[in-house]
Amino acid sequence: MKIGFIGCGNMGSAMISGILKKGIFQKDEIIVSNLTEEGSKRSREKLGVVTTLDNRQVVKNAKMIILAVKPQFYQEVIEEVRADLTPEHMVIGIAPGKSLDWIQEICQTSLKVVRLMPNTPAQVGEGMTGVCRNELVTDDDLEQVLKITDSFGKTQVVPERLMDAVGAVSGCSPAYVFIFIEAMADAAVAQGMPRKQAYQFAAQSVLGSARMVLETGMHPGELKDMVCSPAGTTIEGVRTLEKAGFRSAVFEALQACADKGKKM
Repeated sequence: MKIGFIGCGNMGSAMISGILKKGIFQKDEIIVSNLTEEGSKRSREKLGVVTTLDNRQVVKNAKMIILAVKPQFYQEVIEEVRADLTPEHMVIGIAPGKSLDWIQEICQTSLKVVRLMPNTPAQVGEGMTGVCRNELVTDDDLEQVLKITDSFGKTQVVPERLMDAVGAVSGCSPAYVFIFIEAMADAAVAQGMPRKQAYQFAAQSVLGSARMVLETGMHPGELKDMVCSPAGTTIEGVRTLEKAGFRSAVFEALQACADKGKKM
């Protein structure tokens, strides 16, 4: 096997889907462990990969290991498999708060460790992933990791000190964007628009606005000013958002995410 996933929830499934879609690995080169037989069946049917209920089988059959379990289970899972880890393994964590040094310490082996911070838009090939590595990960190793993360979106290599910021600005923020879309759609429904149509208008507006930021390279403030005609409807809406503390609320939400990540 070329790569193994311990755990295969939404994020693990999204990553595997991207890997398969881009042809980086074949289905029979990926091994996945699930907690239950029901989960294994779902992984086999949905992804077509090799499955097991034994986490140690993943480590024994692959050298690149992605820990795709919840942060609270990291220590338990690593302790379960660490007897099978060797210096040839690369362990990749995707959990907030679990540092490179922490992972290596729990592994009790000097080995390659990488941290990823992907987000749920990876499920539609539009993820944003932050990556950092320890000193044992070579440039060739990193290139292989980036090939994987680029298969389900965009990637940036960052120093580890910025991983909590990455988690806040991209890892957690899709939830806030979904709330924003839902709130805009609710307002449109209140004006008489059918809900399904309201979601399409709201979501497409967010998608298009994001593409304008990325593709024009213009400052978001400039783009905002382009929409705000003097004495118009948009600037009145901006005034209302500012009065309600919109900008500050977003700032505080992301700050809270980063602070929480440091404590996990």
